[in-house]
Amino acid sequence: MHIDVVLAVVGALGVVVAAISSTMRRLPLSEPLLGLLAGVLLGPQLLDALPIAPVTVEHGLFHELARVLLAVSVMAVALRYPIAAVRRHRRALAVLLLIVMPAMAAISTGLGWAVAGLPLAAALLFGTAICPTDPVLASSVVTGDLAERDLPARDRQLLSLESGANDGLALPLVVAAIAVAGPLSAGAAITESLWQVLGALIAGALLGAVGGAALRLGDKHGATAHGPALLFTVVLALGILGVAGLLQVDGVLAVFVGGLAFNAVGTGAERTSEVEIDEAVNRFAVLPLFFLLGAALPWQQWAELGWKAPALVVAVLLLRRIPVVLLLRRPLHLPLPDAMYLGWFGPVGVSALFYLTMEAERLGVDDAVLGAGTLVLTASTVAFGLTGAAGRKLYIRAGAGRGDRVQPAPDRDRR
Repeated sequence: MHIDVVLAVVGALGVVVAAISSTMRRLPLSEPLLGLLAGVLLGPQLLDALPIAPVTVEHGLFHELARVLLAVSVMAVALRYPIAAVRRHRRALAVLLLIVMPAMAAISTGLGWAVAGLPLAAALLFGTAICPTDPVLASSVVTGDLAERDLPARDRQLLSLESGANDGLALPLVVAAIAVAGPLSAGAAITESLWQVLGALIAGALLGAVGGAALRLGDKHGATAHGPALLFTVVLALGILGVAGLLQVDGVLAVFVGGLAFNAVGTGAERTSEVEIDEAVNRFAVLPLFFLLGAALPWQQWAELGWKAPALVVAVLLLRRIPVVLLLRRPLHLPLPDAMYLGWFGPVGVSALFYLTMEAERLGVDDAVLGAGTLVLTASTVAFGLTGAAGRKLYIRAGAGRGDRVQPAPDRDRR
């Protein structure tokens, strides 16, 4: 009965999204936010149409759902732009991945300890889990006609590529936190991190290259027309994720690297389909996960935080990323409005849910960490859903105010 409720509601939400898709990007609303609100409404706290256990109990289900959704999303990111664009941003990406992400982990850890009152080990689990920017939520502000019209291609490419890469590269930070909080030794943590990352790089590159070669071969026989090519990239993402799981390497990173290898080896024509993959992920594939999450939010753990709950939300949203990006805007070659935009729109989302539930799987359920983490995740989903359209308008005004002209010229990302 419960699965029927989920299917019926997700189908209804899909109809709503399809009906208002042309205007949704102009509204203070996003698909994840819509799914989350529907889950809260129909969950145990209100109508009780979906009496699901809190995420602190059902963490295994949410871990697998987040893993699959991230795989499809990071594959779309890896194929969204020509490989030349990835090379062009390699220095800025190195700054974002090697300096900004660890700094976000450290700041979030400090906020978890100082504001939420978490013990240091628990705060480290919290901080590392929420440090990566989320490709699912980020895609909603960097894709679509309005984003291409209002935002520079470089900003959109940087945020997309960062969110695709750091979802997997955050794993060593999370493993280090698990070592501090649990029985894992420092040597074992280093060995696991090296195997997970290096294994993901090798497996992803090989499988992605094989997929690209297969697409080229199929293209000669007309087997990779528009529809089959679109589905092939999704199937390839899931296949790489499965192989990575069997090898016990970082699956999300393997899929992203596989997507880059596929992008480099493939025909290039598949990028014309990536708009539709992004739209499918952003508009429809997110609905089941966020609907279930809305119904499974741990309200009791949030209530136990008391006044610390809103303080933690405000502190994380304002301090986790914005100050770091502003301090590094010169190495990143970002004007002030661009740094503010990329600083704000670096959301906590599905990737945080993935790592929070992974920590719960490895160490047992820690209600305090899951409670604080899902609180920030939910607040981030609401904040970025409400401010997506307003953020673009403020960015345009800031550009006009400093005498710049935002060029909405045709987007060349996929050419």
